[in-house]
Amino acid sequence: MKIFIIPKKKVLVTCIISLIIIMINILYLIIKSPETFAVELSYNSVISDEFKDKIRNLVNGKEKTAYLTFDDGPNTSVTPKILDILRAENVKATFFVIGKYVEEHPEIVRRAYEEGHYIANHGYDHNNMTLYKSEESFIDEIKKTDKAIGEAIGKEDYCSYVFRFPNGYMSSQNKAKKEKAVILLSEMNYTYIDWNCLNNDSMKKYTKEQLLDNLKQSSKNKNTLVILMHDTKDVSDSSAVLEDSIDYLKSQGYVFENFYDLMY
Repeated sequence: MKIFIIPKKKVLVTCIISLIIIMINILYLIIKSPETFAVELSYNSVISDEFKDKIRNLVNGKEKTAYLTFDDGPNTSVTPKILDILRAENVKATFFVIGKYVEEHPEIVRRAYEEGHYIANHGYDHNNMTLYKSEESFIDEIKKTDKAIGEAIGKEDYCSYVFRFPNGYMSSQNKAKKEKAVILLSEMNYTYIDWNCLNNDSMKKYTKEQLLDNLKQSSKNKNTLVILMHDTKDVSDSSAVLEDSIDYLKSQGYVFENFYDLMY
């Protein structure tokens, strides 16, 4: 039997090379991985007034930046499709979720959160009669929704800090009550945001071509866009036109960001 003796120096060099190769592969996987874990927000997080001011004044921005926002989910048939497209396009969005649907489909919210999307608050059941019944009812809707999000993503004290009024603050519905609600939001260290661009997917049944044309018209001559879509298909299905919408906005020079980017 032949015995081969390998010099210690050669063994050391081989080990070093192997270690470098392993580290390069790990780094490659990290860079190529589509998963980007979101910022861990909680009721103890330090949220600056600057961040809240940026959110409130976002639609007045001068940069060609697009913020995709999706309301009324999660939905089992639409939200996963939207997440697949956003992942493929490397675009991060913001989801304004409804608390009762979060409780029904926590796995979808967890996926959105773990892929780097901002999970914001849209109330517990999108029922204005309940939401504005009293100050206590309004606060309860916010807290119940945050609690549902926290349970879905494994963070008990989650706080989203950003609220979107059902039908938007700009709507004339419940205007006086919404003005009082803004004060409550401020006391809770919250801010709110509407939108300045949309494809009208909740207005009536549109084809994907019509949805894209609606977006083009709504975005015309605007710089920063806060785009309203819905991850439901109650009326029109935005998931069917999302890829084309992203491609169009990119062709117009828009860069996509989400609300996490405003924290830095």
